[in-house]
Amino acid sequence: MKKITFIGAGSLQFTASCVRDLLTFPAFGECEFCLMDTNTDNLKNIERVVERIISQMDRKKCKIVSTTDRAEALKGADGVLCTVFNGDVDIWQHEILIPKKYGIDINVGDTRSVSGIFRALRNIPLMLDICRDIEKYCPDAVFLNYTNPMSMLCGAMQKYSQVEVTGLCHSVQNTVQMLAEWLNVPVCEVTYKCMGINHQAFYTVLEHNGEDLYPRLRELLKDKEYFDKEQVRNEMFLKLGYYVTESSGHNSEYNQWFRKRPDLIEKYCTHSTNWNPGEYAFSLNLRKERKKNPAKQYDDWLNKEFDRKKSTEYAADIFNARMGDGKPFVFNGNVINNGSIPNLPSDACVEVPVVADRMGFKTTIAGPLPDHLAIMANITARIESLAIEAAVNKSREAVYHAVYMDPLSSAVCSMDEIKNMCDELFEVNKDYLGDYK
Repeated sequence: MKKITFIGAGSLQFTASCVRDLLTFPAFGECEFCLMDTNTDNLKNIERVVERIISQMDRKKCKIVSTTDRAEALKGADGVLCTVFNGDVDIWQHEILIPKKYGIDINVGDTRSVSGIFRALRNIPLMLDICRDIEKYCPDAVFLNYTNPMSMLCGAMQKYSQVEVTGLCHSVQNTVQMLAEWLNVPVCEVTYKCMGINHQAFYTVLEHNGEDLYPRLRELLKDKEYFDKEQVRNEMFLKLGYYVTESSGHNSEYNQWFRKRPDLIEKYCTHSTNWNPGEYAFSLNLRKERKKNPAKQYDDWLNKEFDRKKSTEYAADIFNARMGDGKPFVFNGNVINNGSIPNLPSDACVEVPVVADRMGFKTTIAGPLPDHLAIMANITARIESLAIEAAVNKSREAVYHAVYMDPLSSAVCSMDEIKNMCDELFEVNKDYLGDYK
């Protein structure tokens, strides 16, 4: 019986989809799902969800174990999926409110810019602790991470542990699905090559039966209805020539173009019609609402019609390739570059096509990014590598350097302002970060 452990199991979206997806594979018809979360209420709720999935998928031989003990959860695990978050809404709020005081308007704050960097500083020690437990209790386990900031956390784990780990993000396949719908082509007939840095990866190839879809997309975006769906991403595509993976709101805070002035925020980050337009503290406000009634999302899930269809998430396919029927599976994973994209740093954590099979993960040679995209990705990669080293060495100066170079922070603030802002963020994070020298 395979044992799949969920660290931070209360994350409904990822736990539910992975359990359901695994049960579509014969190899996991008899499986132990170990649910671990420090929030006992969330743990009880996600157990109800998993019980329903097992029942609906008619996999009566599967077993559920719930625990708040991470070591117990990891003992003997074959696969580990992580959605853990070190901190809560209160600390996340500080990491958005303090930059706002200095003129830096944050949309999500979980991946890049000053908020994403401090989130990484809080979470890298936790992720390395999890890796040490995996090395001790299940050294052969396959570890899949869904927690942001993806590339900084994965980069730290891949550099400073011996665990077989990669990071997964659904923005790659979800964006292809979105563009296929816009262009009215079957997504199963779309061929693409996606490469770069997580949330800042670009489709260097996007074709339907050999036809380049980019000319059709440029023509479509002359229609305001379609342009307005993703104002930031569509503007980036029209100016840079390649489509980026992550939503407009996220991408608006990763660069210097869209959030440095109120008029730009109004123009590009307010009126998009897709799920994340770019509004200030968008995701934080959603999480605040959820915290008022934490059981609601689970109740809503349990009350809706059950869908047996496998999702487009990668996790179950990877576990199946590694420990199920062994059929190789190609996915976009977050791995150390090592020459996959030759015009990015070799030690950068990049998002490129990876093959999973019984022998492990095999990173493909993705090839060079177009030069102008490589400039953007190089800046991101260098900042992220600096933030990783800052977290490992507890270097306050390295954190200053990383935020000095952040495109959004440097577009808005002076160096003195950035330093003062970071000092405030260090103070509110002192219970998480300890003493940075």
